[in-house]
Amino acid sequence: MTSLTFTHESDASRYTLHRGADLVSVLDYRDDGRTVAMTRAYTVPTFRGHGYAGEVVDRAVTELEAQGERRVIPVCWYVADWFAAHPERAAILQQRATA
Repeated sequence: MTSLTFTHESDASRYTLHRGADLVSVLDYRDDGRTVAMTRAYTVPTFRGHGYAGEVVDRAVTELEAQGERRVIPVCWYVADWFAAHPERAAILQQRATA
């Protein structure tokens, strides 16, 4: 099996996942210094159905948890669904203000 390589491309505001030399999935974000808004999880169509989007989100969240200084806002529907399926990771989510 070809190994997966996870990369944080901060200059492009994205995380990437490669399988060998092939880019398979991307997670775009906006970072305002306090929060990271995950705006789009995308998998190249020919690589869909193998869990790559979930893998790139998981690795990005793991990296952010290790840094411990940012909260996540799941703007992308896929990222929101990923957090719903992984409630044990919800501690990193930005809490909504209540009225």
